[in-house]
Amino acid sequence: MTTTLTVDLAAATPPYEQLRAQIAGHIATGRLAPGDRLPTIRALAGDLGIAGGTVARAYRELEALGLVHTRRRTGTVVAQAMAPPAADVRRAADAFAELARRHGLSEVEALDLVRAAVRHGGPSGAPAG
Repeated sequence: MTTTLTVDLAAATPPYEQLRAQIAGHIATGRLAPGDRLPTIRALAGDLGIAGGTVARAYRELEALGLVHTRRRTGTVVAQAMAPPAADVRRAADAFAELARRHGLSEVEALDLVRAAVRHGGPSGAPAG
């Protein structure tokens, strides 16, 4: 894997979630392709200076989402391609990212807003779906 991953231990977002989000983003954008192998838990934890359990949790969550799969002999690899997000969703994400930058939000703050919106629904607070 040639894609760079980082963890900000001072951020409000837990390190496993930072990893999960970065890897999911790299998969969504095609930087990580189906069949690409992720680093071993031990290697990535050592590179980032975090606990192996943190990396393991990120990998488990990615597997639960169907983005990666883990096999005894091949390790953790990117799963077969999923359907790309609809064009209107991608445009909305781009527009939100631009708006967040204009308002001076950090990446973590912007992602926290998105997570809250997904978990708790729109302005009424009703669950999404």
